[in-house]
Amino acid sequence: MGNRIAVSVLFAVLLAGGGLFSLRAQEIVTAERYLESVSGRYGGVRDYEARVVIRADSTDMRGNLSFLSPSFLRIDFTDPAEQVIVFNGELLTVYLPRQRAVLSQDISRRSGAAGASLASAQGLILLRRNYIPSFVSGPSPVPLEEGSEETVVKLRLARRSISEGFREIILSVDPETLLIRRIEGQTIAGGRLRFDFIEVRTNQGIPEGRFIYDSPASANLYNNFLFRDDQ
Repeated sequence: MGNRIAVSVLFAVLLAGGGLFSLRAQEIVTAERYLESVSGRYGGVRDYEARVVIRADSTDMRGNLSFLSPSFLRIDFTDPAEQVIVFNGELLTVYLPRQRAVLSQDISRRSGAAGASLASAQGLILLRRNYIPSFVSGPSPVPLEEGSEETVVKLRLARRSISEGFREIILSVDPETLLIRRIEGQTIAGGRLRFDFIEVRTNQGIPEGRFIYDSPASANLYNNFLFRDDQ
């Protein structure tokens, strides 16, 4: 349970992801240029919905994700059931049903936190700024994983400085839509996180009202669970 809570918090802070788009075959495609194209693709995404699977080492969490540009996020988990993460651009809220606890944090003034979804235009801008891209095995699509019939283009992102939270990030991109299918990250502590975005549906007209969360009256509220406002 502790591992799941830690994953929820880390994922929330990182998030604080169709039309078709393809590169012309005759162009020489570098990893930097490909990542720029993925970033441009997300620049045209106002909102999206997806099923999400979050894996920390051997622990899996599943839920339904809603994202509204530039920084609204909601995940309604099915495993663990009834757990919720909501971020409205200023306030991060995490509901842990087994503990009957609501964790809240104002992170509107934290640079790099608000709106920093890796699978978003803002998140990709940060990745391009803070990581050096290269192809894992060239620009041609490869299986998502061993034995998979699903193919993706894989980019390896190496951090530019030791201050970044991940040593390395692997982006698996759908070659037809240029939407991110999977994000894999190795943390400074050596842990591994994986985010799968499944059945992504873009520009659904998601209203801001979806990101209003009324916590259960019986739940205990814990403010500033990540850091104090004066820190």
